[in-house]
Amino acid sequence: MPRAIIRAPMPVLTDPIPNPSAAGLRVDYRHAPLDSLLADPRLLAVFGFGVDAAASHADPRYLHVALPALGSPPHECWLVDGDVQRGRDRGIAWSTGGGLQFCALEVHDDGDIETAAAQAYQRLQAWLAESRHPHVLRIWNYLDAITSGDGDDERYRRFCVGRARGIGREIPAHLLPAATAIGHPQPTGRFQLYWLAAHSAGTPLENPRQTQAWRYPRQYGPQAPGFARAMLPPADAAMPLLLSGTAAVVGHASQHGDSLAAQLDETLANLDSLIAIARTQRPALAAHFGAYSRLKVYVRDATSMQRVDELLRERLPDGTPRIVLQGVVCRRDLAVEIDGVHA
Repeated sequence: MPRAIIRAPMPVLTDPIPNPSAAGLRVDYRHAPLDSLLADPRLLAVFGFGVDAAASHADPRYLHVALPALGSPPHECWLVDGDVQRGRDRGIAWSTGGGLQFCALEVHDDGDIETAAAQAYQRLQAWLAESRHPHVLRIWNYLDAITSGDGDDERYRRFCVGRARGIGREIPAHLLPAATAIGHPQPTGRFQLYWLAAHSAGTPLENPRQTQAWRYPRQYGPQAPGFARAMLPPADAAMPLLLSGTAAVVGHASQHGDSLAAQLDETLANLDSLIAIARTQRPALAAHFGAYSRLKVYVRDATSMQRVDELLRERLPDGTPRIVLQGVVCRRDLAVEIDGVHA
């Protein structure tokens, strides 16, 4: 059964509830000083990657993701229509504007990822229970040693158990968010969780090439993952399609364990399939990746990052923006995963 997500506490906000159709989000990759990006009153959130990015900032809209990057990556910027309010409350950094809310929290991980995930998702649930933005569209989870441990003791499996425990109830499939779960290649001692929520619900999408994650058989652990393959934003919202972390999985089985290039091709086929499904409801979406897409590419082995970037250069249209990161995929036989947005 699907188990996954949410409802939130509202810090004291004066943000009026707008017409849901007014919600808008633009994701951009920008090479610019962090302080100049934070000066934009429309900035909902900004993310830094790699060792050269700022580790922290007083502004709660900034978040550092502790994944090494290929080259000098840009900042990832989320921009909305209208001014943004922001603050910190109960250990959660938040910002809100244009019918959307960004939130982030971290939990200490002393090796018990099940407990860390349960604590994080309990806090998320409490936040959503009081929020004007109760509908989570997209979630990112970053954790240490994601594939360490054997059998049901593997940390990703324990994370799935902890996430379900923290949520504390079954979530119907039509309420599941899009999501990513990626492992840090080096220990950080923390579990990082951030999300995008809205006044109005989106439409979760599934991929006909893949088994729904919440229906995975028992061989993948005692608790099936709780997420949708993509999220179509609220009707009439000026927002891109939100793509979950996607890898070379067909049905529920990993493919091409002996070939990085073949895994990448299978991953792109899955993403093409999701775009095709989304276009049946939003035909204005571009049929293929291009200049209006923003991709994050997670590569298990640092030595393969350059090769993955070269393969993508051959396979994607010129001008398709992407950030290549070293991140550990949740199955040991998967070498690469891609998430992102597409308009």
